[in-house]
Amino acid sequence: MRILALEFYKNGRMKESFAFGGSLEKEKININKDYPASLQNYLIDTGKEVILVDTGLPVETPDFEDKPDQALYMGEKISNFKEALKNVGYAPEDVSKVVLTHKHPDHAGELRMFDHAKIYISKIELEAMNIAADNLVEVNFTDGQYKNFDKSQIISENIYMLPAYGHTTGNSLIVVYDNGIHYMIHGDVTYTDEALRQNQLSVVFEDKVQAIETLNKVRTFIKENDTVYLSTHTPEGVTSLKNKTIMKL
Repeated sequence: MRILALEFYKNGRMKESFAFGGSLEKEKININKDYPASLQNYLIDTGKEVILVDTGLPVETPDFEDKPDQALYMGEKISNFKEALKNVGYAPEDVSKVVLTHKHPDHAGELRMFDHAKIYISKIELEAMNIAADNLVEVNFTDGQYKNFDKSQIISENIYMLPAYGHTTGNSLIVVYDNGIHYMIHGDVTYTDEALRQNQLSVVFEDKVQAIETLNKVRTFIKENDTVYLSTHTPEGVTSLKNKTIMKL
């Protein structure tokens, strides 16, 4: 089993008001505090099939402008989605399955590249996206409990898609179990890993009650299982994968 990061942007930053502002009281937010930001998605090579989790921004996305007061600056472009895939030794046609955590364009931007692959999307999110194609697989989480999550969908051996509602109404996360370690590819449950440690929500959610419930479930999972937490919007996700760093809460 190989898990690889597809890196798109580096040297970005996010303000604490963005990273924690969904739950931290306004008067406690440090307006001068920034956290490192980046953008990456992940690829899983089981040895039998190649599974992609999310598909980055559309390849024609222009570079982001660095404005001092913006809440999130994604960073300097390293590569577009297709280039990032090539950088780790794969081409779109190598991918047999795509698992989408949620509908936002930095996660779903290149679904069009994979009309040959099965694309797994939660039913709620699929309905919200209002798309239809023969290769879309509607996920209803019918494979029973996984750890402290009540429902799951088995994508492949030791790869599970779990409901993680809140950031979007149909948000999901993926857990890969390999050699005694769980790798949690969570989409945007948090934007910075420090928010997970401090039990805080970002400002981006569609359902705050569900987002809090999901954050609590994720924290419980990590406390009970050795887990490498693989984030999309912080470079800590890349370094945690490289070093197999177990998240500690």
